Amino acid sequence: MARHLLEVDDLTPDELTRVLARCTDPSPARVLAGRGAALIFEKPSNRTRNSTEMAVVALGGHPIYLRPEEVDIDGRESAEDVARTLSLYHSVIAARVFDHEVLERMASVVDVPVVNLLSNLSHPLQAIADLLTIRSEFGEVAGRTLAWVGDYSNVARSLAIAAAMSGMSVRFGCPDQYQAPAADLELFSSHGAPDVASIHDPAAAVDGADVVVTDAWYSMGQEAEAVRRRPIFEPYRVDSALMARAADDAIFLHCLPAHRGEEVTDEVLDGPRSRAWPEAANRLHAARGAISWLVEASLGEP
Repeated sequence: MARHLLEVDDLTPDELTRVLARCTDPSPARVLAGRGAALIFEKPSNRTRNSTEMAVVALGGHPIYLRPEEVDIDGRESAEDVARTLSLYHSVIAARVFDHEVLERMASVVDVPVVNLLSNLSHPLQAIADLLTIRSEFGEVAGRTLAWVGDYSNVARSLAIAAAMSGMSVRFGCPDQYQAPAADLELFSSHGAPDVASIHDPAAAVDGADVVVTDAWYSMGQEAEAVRRRPIFEPYRVDSALMARAADDAIFLHCLPAHRGEEVTDEVLDGPRSRAWPEAANRLHAARGAISWLVEASLGEP
């Protein structure tokens, strides 16, 4: 039976620990030797494409990048038929899509792992990369506090789930109408976060936090909203004054690309507390570890 990764909590806490261990294995098993991996991109990406392709290569496989016009999901063929066809040639299907439901439909009809490379709901590989970055800084992360500042998003949701499953407290400093829904806050608590808080004041959210995270105020496809969103989110810019409210050894994360001067200033992104570039490097390790574990788990050899 295939194991899929559409959101972080498709893994149990123990499985997440095992995936993280694989991410740091310097000599990963070549579980994809002689096998293909279909990489569908409805949305373009720098980090996601490069990290996923090179992860497949590191596992001995052959990645094939598919542009949206080549597969035309639910245009020329249904999502289900696209997945059925690709599963005949490949041992993994990974997709970066607009609609999370497309991933669920694909996963429901195939016996090879389906991996979420980003959807409107979640971004699990980014969350795993972030957790790797936090662990490399602090070692044991249970009892630490993560503060997300700005727009609550798919990236925020997945990271909060991963942090909660690792025993971290989670705070959100988001403006009205852009905060985490109550159902998600309850989800984070159910996954083991000792404390979960949604706060409109970014300074209060960051106070004493060990990890401060932000992302763009408007995502790909939301560029038309930029003018309207900027004045709403301006008080949530992560600058040196806001970072000074965090713990003395706090680090800053950003999944990139960054709109410098908007959600984060240069002095923070390029400063000594920033781990944005190690975080980007960990995207490769996250993809390698997750795909490796999913392939072996699907074969009954986790």
